[in-house]
Amino acid sequence: MKFAVLVFPGTSCEVDTYDVIKNKLNEEVEYVSHLNESLDEFDCVVIPGGASYGDAVRPGAIANLQPVMKAVKNAAEAGKLVLGIGNGFQILLEAGMLPGTMLKNINLKFVCKPTQLKVENNDTAYTSAYEKGEQLNIPIAHGKGNYYCDEATLANLKENNQIIFTYTSNPNGSIENIAGITNKQGNVLGIMPHPERAVDSLFGSEDGLKIFQSIVRNWRESHATNA
Repeated sequence: MKFAVLVFPGTSCEVDTYDVIKNKLNEEVEYVSHLNESLDEFDCVVIPGGASYGDAVRPGAIANLQPVMKAVKNAAEAGKLVLGIGNGFQILLEAGMLPGTMLKNINLKFVCKPTQLKVENNDTAYTSAYEKGEQLNIPIAHGKGNYYCDEATLANLKENNQIIFTYTSNPNGSIENIAGITNKQGNVLGIMPHPERAVDSLFGSEDGLKIFQSIVRNWRESHATNA
């Protein structure tokens, strides 16, 4: 399996993400510039966290205008997996690949701390290694992680089981405690907490590793089925 880790000016979590894929999963991975126009050679695209373009205008707004984002949309439409973490989630929202938007944290401050999450749906390519209802310890680091959507969108998210992770103690004001959602097809995931920072007990938690392990397992099973 081959991963692409996108890099925009201002991205700051690409090295952690790359390291997890290469050294924890032992899978092939490459950094991909925001100027690239094709992602055809990759099986999974990861948009890591940071502050692309210094969060100018809105977090993710300028990143969404870069050439690589057309390729990201094409990859998603082809059924490939696309994972957006932190600012990557914000970019996916700006691109219209996921519904809703991000507001400033309810306390109007940047928050960086461990958070407790609950797995709401373990029947996805990103969560199959978890148990439904499993409690996770994964850190956040954001100033605009307060997820918001209108009532109709929220109803659709619930109806289609697109709410994948929720906070057990809401750190930012997100509607319905939402921490991560997928698109209707289930191949695009946006998550505000940083699973790449929770892959080793030395740093306090290994609970994020199963997201990456789930991706690999799903890919191998789907390709074995299609072989």
